[in-house]
Amino acid sequence: MSDDYLPGIYQQFLERFPEVAEAQGNLARTIRERNPFDDRTDRLIKLAIAVGAEAEGAVRSNVRKALQHGASLDEVRAVALAAVTTCGFPAAIAALGWIEEVATAP
Repeated sequence: MSDDYLPGIYQQFLERFPEVAEAQGNLARTIRERNPFDDRTDRLIKLAIAVGAEAEGAVRSNVRKALQHGASLDEVRAVALAAVTTCGFPAAIAALGWIEEVATAP
């Protein structure tokens, strides 16, 4: 992923707090290396967590990454739909909106 693809706020974080970004990146790598899931499944799980947390940036990021790792748009949408009964209708609808915006972005 090129730096042009990264959201501006994340680029600012990298520039302003490089040591924190490096530490966070190391932690993320350690966790990823320890989990038993393939990249596609890992991203769908992270997407589900982000939907439940109503974390817009994390939803958008994990939608992009899930699609890059072979998840279908239907699978990504299914994660948001599953949130209706566990996280509530508003969280699911918000996530579906963010998913569609990512899916239709140039």
